[in-house]
Amino acid sequence: MTDPLAELIALLRPARVMGKSISGAGRWGVRYAPFGHPGFCVVTDGACLLQVDGTDPLRLEAGDFVFLPATPGFVLSGFEAVEPRQIDPTAIAEQGHELRHGSFEGEPDVRMLGGYFVFDSPDTALLVALLPPVIHVRGEERFGVLVRLVREEAMQSKAGRELILTRLVEVLLIEALRAAPSDAAPAGLLRGLADERLALSIREMHRDPARAWTVEQLAKAAALSRSAYFQRFTRAVGMPPMEYLLAWRMAIAKDILDRQDLVIEKVAERVGYSSASTFSTAFARYVGRSPSGYARERRQLRSRAA
Repeated sequence: MTDPLAELIALLRPARVMGKSISGAGRWGVRYAPFGHPGFCVVTDGACLLQVDGTDPLRLEAGDFVFLPATPGFVLSGFEAVEPRQIDPTAIAEQGHELRHGSFEGEPDVRMLGGYFVFDSPDTALLVALLPPVIHVRGEERFGVLVRLVREEAMQSKAGRELILTRLVEVLLIEALRAAPSDAAPAGLLRGLADERLALSIREMHRDPARAWTVEQLAKAAALSRSAYFQRFTRAVGMPPMEYLLAWRMAIAKDILDRQDLVIEKVAERVGYSSASTFSTAFARYVGRSPSGYARERRQLRSRAA
């Protein structure tokens, strides 16, 4: 069976993970500037407060796992009122493997593992568009185990390190999305998949993205009338069904152009366009540049990074 969540993570191509131990003691609070990379945190001991911009405060306790697809600005603190100290996440990313906030005396009130993921795909906007801004999972012990494995592997230089890290990060992300309370989630892919009827049509789109789908056909797959399906899909996913299909097709096309040396006609065929010109027009309108220009830009970026 097609798994849209697994396909989304695979398309993003997790490349590496950066993480460190974080602790806090006494009267403390820090404000992290927006970072952009998807971030995570697992609390191993104690408790603290997390206030992500635009969302309600969260009390984090031992065993809690938090995933931030876009990592906007946020405040992390103890339970005493304090003016948070400003932190540049880019600067601290280069500082060792441990970070202490507040008092340096005695045992900390909270310990956690925090960090961020780096994706090889340039299409992280798709992840942000389809997922809630904050995913908070409680009572899943396996997250602590997975994050520790990721951290231990990241700090070593053994053979196969990159492959193991990539697989661990994929598992961690899929576990987080699978465990998230999807029925109460804001509009997005998690909420769409939580609706059994809509999930049938979403899986069909992912199973055969090149098919010339119509709203009527997708509604039939969901066993709903056209109007009921359209309204239900738009409300749950946050965009109309054909707009979602276009986003998924363009994500696939960008992935192919980035990783494979195919002529435009073949790429067009893979994502459901009858001609290279029709595909090129749609791609340029959606992405902002032509398929060939996009592929050339990605090659140049890779060459400079090598």
